[in-house]
Amino acid sequence: MGLNLSVSIDKDSGFCFGVVYAIDMAEEILEEDGYLYCLGDIVHNDKEVVRLKDKGLRIIGHEDLPNLKNEKVLIRAHGEAPETYRIALENNITLIDASCPVVLKLQNRIKTTFDEKEKVLIFGKHGHAEVIGLQGQTNGEAIVFQDIAELDHVDLPQKFTLYSQTTKSTDKFYEIKEELLNRGYDVRANDTICRQVSSRYEDLGTFAQGYDKIVFVAGKKSSNGKVLYDVCLKANPNTYFISDPSELDATIFQENDRVGICGATSTPMWLMENVRDELIKY
Repeated sequence: MGLNLSVSIDKDSGFCFGVVYAIDMAEEILEEDGYLYCLGDIVHNDKEVVRLKDKGLRIIGHEDLPNLKNEKVLIRAHGEAPETYRIALENNITLIDASCPVVLKLQNRIKTTFDEKEKVLIFGKHGHAEVIGLQGQTNGEAIVFQDIAELDHVDLPQKFTLYSQTTKSTDKFYEIKEELLNRGYDVRANDTICRQVSSRYEDLGTFAQGYDKIVFVAGKKSSNGKVLYDVCLKANPNTYFISDPSELDATIFQENDRVGICGATSTPMWLMENVRDELIKY
């Protein structure tokens, strides 16, 4: 087509250290044993999951765990509820625990708060693997909400501790805290948002402003991807979300466009490189 696009990948995009750690552990065991069970998708990116499945990774659900015995099972970066560890112990399952240290620290704080008989609120995505693990620290008693409007018809205690899923927006967390204080609640806010993720918000906005077009690459299941995509879109309205190079639309680009490629903490660098290689062909 001869569009002569100038294409750059954001050097700070790609896997966070928690995901890198989990994938490194998985690849090491796959190399040795030829197969490994993993509880849930190791990362919210279908392309990376397929790559690891081809190496022998077997994705299982929580309903499959009680049927396994004497096997190795990887716990991904999102962490797990206490019930998972209990079943593993009963079934002689060796857990390869790749829970992110930031998530483990948060789990521990929530458990301590709950053990001290304090009520717990968690700002997070319903059904998200990390949130299920967090709620598990409270025997499922913590109130989870992803939008403050959900709390309008909930009978909240006068005093509680507010936590957040580690990949949520810091600004949003503090907005929610202020709103709850304004409503007259006694709120103790415990900010455990991952700074590796939150620092990307600012950096990504700056990156997005420097290009004519932005191609944001992430898995459709990635909650972090949705948030970071919105950051890009706000900074540059010419931002396009794709999960695979095949979803690129050549008609959105013009001759000599400067194109920036970036992604979520669950987006592999090789996938962004594939997108770049495709764009260069234009």
